[in-house]
Amino acid sequence: MTQYAASAITQSLQVINARVTYRNAPVHLLEKFTFKDLNGAYKMLLEGAALKECVILQTCNRVEIFGAAKNPDKGKLLHGWASAIELSDNEFDNIVEVSKDRDVVLHLLKLASGLDSMVIGEDQILGQIKRALEFSRTNQYAGSHLSVIFDKAIKVGSKVRVDTALNKGSVSIGSMAVNLAEEYFDDLRSKQILLIGSGEGASLIAKSLKLRSIDFMVTSRTFERAKSFADTMSGEPILFEKALEKFNSIDLIFVSTTAPYYLVTYDRIEKAMTNREKAIMIFDLSNPRTVEEKVTSIKKVKLINMDQIAEIVDKNIRSRKSEIQSAERIIDIEMKSVDTILKRKKVEPIIVSIFKNVDEIRERELKKAFCILKDRLGPDEEKIVEQLSHAIVEGVLSTPMNNLRKEIETGCSDQEELTKIIARLFKYEDKYS
Repeated sequence: MTQYAASAITQSLQVINARVTYRNAPVHLLEKFTFKDLNGAYKMLLEGAALKECVILQTCNRVEIFGAAKNPDKGKLLHGWASAIELSDNEFDNIVEVSKDRDVVLHLLKLASGLDSMVIGEDQILGQIKRALEFSRTNQYAGSHLSVIFDKAIKVGSKVRVDTALNKGSVSIGSMAVNLAEEYFDDLRSKQILLIGSGEGASLIAKSLKLRSIDFMVTSRTFERAKSFADTMSGEPILFEKALEKFNSIDLIFVSTTAPYYLVTYDRIEKAMTNREKAIMIFDLSNPRTVEEKVTSIKKVKLINMDQIAEIVDKNIRSRKSEIQSAERIIDIEMKSVDTILKRKKVEPIIVSIFKNVDEIRERELKKAFCILKDRLGPDEEKIVEQLSHAIVEGVLSTPMNNLRKEIETGCSDQEELTKIIARLFKYEDKYS
């Protein structure tokens, strides 16, 4: 392949998104759709669902698959998802949402901007999208097609946060939990508080407590991790086993981990509440849940999970209505440039193939000419003739191919029919169809 073509002929791909989110599945149900083995899930989806590219996004409030393929199949995608987490296909009925093509891009732009989050305008989702893309790129699960879309979404998400006040004064799930705790207790500074966890969710709780100058203990399944977290985020590190022993004197527990089992069990809380008069409040902000639901049957135990926090989301949305409208205007403008990019990517494989095919003809005819001329041309003359052949191909094809790009990008004509005509004219039809 020469200067006229890319290093490889790319396929014209379509995008698909399948998602289960807090909107249609409570946290305890959302847990069922989470991938425990992320690399295994990617391989299952790329092979079983016939995807060329894939990005998986998992947070406390959503599990989403973004895929790119020549003809993405919803049934294969959901079957691959079900197989990866050992569920039956029918368990996805009425829960999973599926979008294709432009709707996928629009959803991703809104998601990166914080418009689809439980807490409108929260910043955490943008970092989660960046890390999901980086993981997929590093492991070669995502290629140029999804990268273009995700890179654009990340830029739009950043722009919305800079150009609007959507995230100003907004609360994260962590700070929202602290707000609820403040409403429950008269004075948090006088309470014994324990934070279990050392990840991103726990850091949001710690930041919120620190802003209020509230002391707290922090623990993790390994003390080194708890100590490192405390050094960075504040808090007093404590051994996990010792923290469990202190349940009988703790007033408020925040749990935000990724442990696949219950850390706060019924038996532990029941023992802690024996002969105790004061109440205890527990926030379970983990996915999957790490506080046994049964603890709610114990007197003076108040358990709040992610589903209950969602109750104040509507208020958050109403108070930010004007900023939401500003963000949506930015997204509408940016979607036009995304549409142009996607249209260009759709026609580019045909253009690359045309240049390649014509260049093969040029090389073949050039060899014939050199054979006929034999020793009559020296190296300098051969180089001039070869450059002439390149210039002829470039001169003949560049204008019509650039005009084709413009026609596709501006949408002034029936784009689908136009690409089919070009494909037939240059015998690209088999590859195109």
